[in-house]
Amino acid sequence: MSKSLFDVDSFYKALDNVRKNSNLTWKKVADKAGVSASTLTRMAQGKRPDVDSMAALATWSNLNVDNYIVGHNQEKMAKTSIEEVSALFRADPSLEPSAAAAIEAIVRAAHEKLRKV
Repeated sequence: MSKSLFDVDSFYKALDNVRKNSNLTWKKVADKAGVSASTLTRMAQGKRPDVDSMAALATWSNLNVDNYIVGHNQEKMAKTSIEEVSALFRADPSLEPSAAAAIEAIVRAAHEKLRKV
């Protein structure tokens, strides 16, 4: 059985993208997610959050933590990551549904063209 590890840096970067797209400060993220600001500071330094904080942040951000576990089935992750990105575009209140669909089509086409076979 291969060992799986949580990629805190990638999760934090994705969380930061959600934060920026929501026009929030890290303090507001902490408040809205129900975690301490120090948890976010520790994550910025590469430290892993506790399980409850990770669950709260994943719930708030709508990020799937399975996508940040290194050692998972890579094919499954690729399919899931495209779905996650698509969901973020569809949830973006600044985009019309047709615009979100257009961006999703572009991302899917680029992924298909550039992915490792």
